[in-house]
Amino acid sequence: MTSNLEALKKHLGKIMDLKAANNLLSWDQQVNLPPESGEARAEQLSTLTSMAHSLFVSDETGELLEKAAPEVADLPYESDDAALVRVTRREYERQRRIPEELVAEKARAAATGFGAWVKAREASDFGQFQPHLEHILDLTIEYAEALGYEDQRYDALLDLYEPDMKTARVAEIFGELKEGLVPLVQKIEERGAAVDDSVLQKTYPDQDQWDFGLEILRDIGFDFDHGRQDRAAHPFTVGFAPEDVRITTRIYPDQLQSGLFGTIHEGGHALYEQGIRSEIGRTPLFDGVSYGVHESQSRLWENVVARSFEFWKHYFPALQERFPDQLEGVDLTTFHRAINKVEPSLIRVEADEVTYNLHIFVRFEIEQKLIAEEMEVADLPGVWNEKMNEYLGIVPDDDANGVLQDVHWSHGYFGYFPSYALGNLLSVQFYNQALKDLPNLPQQIENGGFDDLLHWLREEIHSHGKKFTPTELVERVTGGPMSAEPFLQYVREKYGAIYQL
Repeated sequence: MTSNLEALKKHLGKIMDLKAANNLLSWDQQVNLPPESGEARAEQLSTLTSMAHSLFVSDETGELLEKAAPEVADLPYESDDAALVRVTRREYERQRRIPEELVAEKARAAATGFGAWVKAREASDFGQFQPHLEHILDLTIEYAEALGYEDQRYDALLDLYEPDMKTARVAEIFGELKEGLVPLVQKIEERGAAVDDSVLQKTYPDQDQWDFGLEILRDIGFDFDHGRQDRAAHPFTVGFAPEDVRITTRIYPDQLQSGLFGTIHEGGHALYEQGIRSEIGRTPLFDGVSYGVHESQSRLWENVVARSFEFWKHYFPALQERFPDQLEGVDLTTFHRAINKVEPSLIRVEADEVTYNLHIFVRFEIEQKLIAEEMEVADLPGVWNEKMNEYLGIVPDDDANGVLQDVHWSHGYFGYFPSYALGNLLSVQFYNQALKDLPNLPQQIENGGFDDLLHWLREEIHSHGKKFTPTELVERVTGGPMSAEPFLQYVREKYGAIYQL
């Protein structure tokens, strides 16, 4: 006889299959879709999203949760089954507040909005995207109102990506970051052109960049039997199951660091998805604990590991062999300094470790005003440029390098951007703990060995999926709460040495 818990799992499995199919169409939209196929894809995505939502918030789900609850009542908190019921109930109660019509229309608007964003970005014309964004914003505000909140409307959206996090707490953390980062940026600027990164702007053949990135992905543990890499206008990662995880990147011939570190960044996300145990792969536990924790994995591999001196002691000879003309006469120290140059820049995804968070401050402040209806979408390009000047001292020369550079708002992902900065903080906290447990880690990295680090991450973070809350996971792994101080200490030490501050 099938238990109530097994019946719940079977029911949820169907919902996860619908979501996976929806994600596959979304992946295809950004990788393969013909230019004029966006409207048809929008309807398909809207239908699948609506079906998955309807089935999840049905009375059947609620009844199965109630019946399964007694079967897990005496199980340990961290058990898969207890966590499944706990996490599913929380999401069920939240999603029940959202009308099916709103879910369908928001998915449709996001799909058409993405197509409009691509064209507007190519033309560097915000006006093409503006009406789509206005519609998406209206739906997002309606969505937040349906979810409900106690303090700020933005809290309802932030909670979608950072469970239990409040806007006020994010602002407090960002305040600590600003206090530590602004003086560091000023000191580095006073050093003038102390780091020359011209070696990165030479012409590096597209295919050679691609192949070198794939070599690194294999070395750090990405499983190409259960994943693949493709190209997209804005790099992203999507997992349909632990056995099928896709990443994308973009490559520019005259910007070596863009494709290389973009590949490693998305590889970090993919390692998380591939590391979730298959036993929970077809359940709501197949996900990251939060978007900030997910981002911590990409930033750990991209920055803490792949921008380290030890990493390039191993890989620089291979890079020189692949690009002998471009790197002729360039030594390891010069290259390492080049890939770690600190300089305010227009594009967030290509920003250095020190100024990256300043880009997030810009978006966080703008998002709050948009969601609170304290500014008009039409004013967005001007406000964007003002904020960029305020935080980074530079003004975009066009919309493509400014307000249109990120894909997130076209998808309706308001409340997402804070996760990027929180991920930076957690990347250092997690790595510091790994270093305590694996004191010879730098030597392993220097020798091109990543198995122990990946195993540690799998055991401590990846394998659990969404079993714990972000607060619980950070406490379990590091023994303390999320903090800005480890990250600030890390950048002070690293860039203090590079710039001889």
